[in-house]
Amino acid sequence: MNLSSWIIRVIDLFYFPPVSSILPRQVFRYAVCGGANVLFGWGCYFLIYNYLIDKQLLDLGLVVLSPHVAAMLLTFPITFFLGFWLNRQVAFRRSPVPHGVQLLRYALSVAGSVVVNYLCLKFFVEVCAIWATPSQMLASCITTVYSFLAAKYFTFRHAAAE
Repeated sequence: MNLSSWIIRVIDLFYFPPVSSILPRQVFRYAVCGGANVLFGWGCYFLIYNYLIDKQLLDLGLVVLSPHVAAMLLTFPITFFLGFWLNRQVAFRRSPVPHGVQLLRYALSVAGSVVVNYLCLKFFVEVCAIWATPSQMLASCITTVYSFLAAKYFTFRHAAAE
């Protein structure tokens, strides 16, 4: 049994009423995969912000990044590839669209997510004066709604439900 099949079996253990009467299995798998990726991303963000960047400005020569934005940018590639793999192999595994096309579509939808996340993070930290990690959590919640709609209606739109 491969890793994706094992993950599906574990997720499906929790697919019972009342959840199964409300959500289609594919939506449930997407939500669990997305939630796991978000939690993992929050953990990465916390570790990068507090220990790797150490809450300091990151001077790249041409530009200086605030620590909360630098942590977001360093967390991004990790969650990007993990999210694509989980979507492709667990949530939308019956999509007839070739992997390369899906990756391009996923990159476009994630680019939109990055913009939404960036704007929310800047707003929460710099306007609302909320600490960086809770701000990232709030931004992630808002971004998740956009991300689900983009995956369902753009990236993996031809995926048959399992």
